[in-house]
Amino acid sequence: MSEILDEILKNQDTSYRDFHSKLVPGITNLLGLRAPIAKKIAKKYANTSTGHAFLNSLPHTYYEENLVHGYMLGFLKSGAREALEAFLPYVDNWGVCDSMTSNLKNLFLDKSYMLSFVKACLKSDKTYTVRFGLVSLICYYIDSKHIDFVLSEARKIKSEEYYVKMANAWLVSMCIAKQYERALPILQNQDLDTWTHNKAIQKAIESYQVSPEQKNYLRSLKRK
Repeated sequence: MSEILDEILKNQDTSYRDFHSKLVPGITNLLGLRAPIAKKIAKKYANTSTGHAFLNSLPHTYYEENLVHGYMLGFLKSGAREALEAFLPYVDNWGVCDSMTSNLKNLFLDKSYMLSFVKACLKSDKTYTVRFGLVSLICYYIDSKHIDFVLSEARKIKSEEYYVKMANAWLVSMCIAKQYERALPILQNQDLDTWTHNKAIQKAIESYQVSPEQKNYLRSLKRK
């Protein structure tokens, strides 16, 4: 047993496992580890020989090992992009994907450097690699400089995978919340499939960043 898996097992919470299993349907290799503890373990072992051995021991057995692995990428002082590229094919659920992506702030400090990687992810045939690309756009690229590029990529997504469509709807809703005037045409022009269009409106209406007047107008854009 690895030192890191031993730490995971020491912090196992079976009641949390039972709760979390409902949030990641189809994932049966759960032990039960709360995210703040997973992040703490990842930070402890990142940039150590134990941590590097762990990163090179793919595939892992448990969901929580993948969770720690994903968090660890955000703490690496070097080689993070290469380690991310090696890990992405093993990501098989939204929980690991989204937790990992939101913790990669250091890697995305150079947005230009990461942009070609994100573009490649969006063209992948793997569900969670595409989702990684979409969540990366949500976390790091919705600003005045990149908004047109982000919306262009959202328009290109053609997938029947639920977790891809949901991420794309989330992306568009966040564009509406943060860059309302520039994002609105993607809904006015009906550039998305009906499900994604309506889900994006729903999520935008749920946002505190969207004004009541804007929400009323968004409701008028819903499609049947």
